[in-house]
Amino acid sequence: MLNDEKTVLSHECEGCPIRHRAVCARCESDELERLEEIKYYRSFEAGQTIIWSGDRMEFVGSVVSGIATLTQTMEDGRTQMVGLLLPSDFVGRPGRDGSPYDVVATTDLVMCCFRKRPFEDMMSTTPHIAHRLLEMTLDELDAAREWMLVLGRKTAREKIASLLSIIARRDASLNLRPTQGALVFDLPLTREAMADYLGLTLETVSRQISALKRDGVIELEGKRHVTVPDFSRLLDEAGDDNDGGMLA
Repeated sequence: MLNDEKTVLSHECEGCPIRHRAVCARCESDELERLEEIKYYRSFEAGQTIIWSGDRMEFVGSVVSGIATLTQTMEDGRTQMVGLLLPSDFVGRPGRDGSPYDVVATTDLVMCCFRKRPFEDMMSTTPHIAHRLLEMTLDELDAAREWMLVLGRKTAREKIASLLSIIARRDASLNLRPTQGALVFDLPLTREAMADYLGLTLETVSRQISALKRDGVIELEGKRHVTVPDFSRLLDEAGDDNDGGMLA
């Protein structure tokens, strides 16, 4: 269910900042025209619920800008953040009526939405969309398996470095920048949200970020603006290999 969203004026696909990574990345011009007929944009404010677990979904779509969290609630009311949605990530599952997770905007967020039934019909007639969605789903599966390693085996310092490397790599990919050398990005999560996602205390997150800063692995301007002078060193701190490791 969409929850009191603000409608955003339609954008043109040609100027879309996630076009090269989105589900429509390989679509031809005629296929994009068909998508234009079933798409609309929505904006959400930070803290707003995009999807409630169990609600019927009438749309699927991609995050254009901003970040959201996937949260699962246990029977006794406890909640656990189980995933992040970054720009170009796909929301919803064709062929399924609802979502098993609450999806909540962590920052102000814009989504490119497609009416679900027409999108499902397009998948059956447009191999470019079906193939790209399969690739994205397999990438998501690989990332989930890697994240099991992060949570289960890595130290607190490695967990923080892993999360920073994921965000840095995605930011570089979206902006078509190489990951060699220095990278600069804005951290979209508060330290409280990082602690929740990583299964750490707030104090541990703050301590480890300060340690990475002290050791020259990262530079901070305020609490959110991050510079990574040497990305390969950050990967070393994360326990990942230099060819990219965790999340594309």
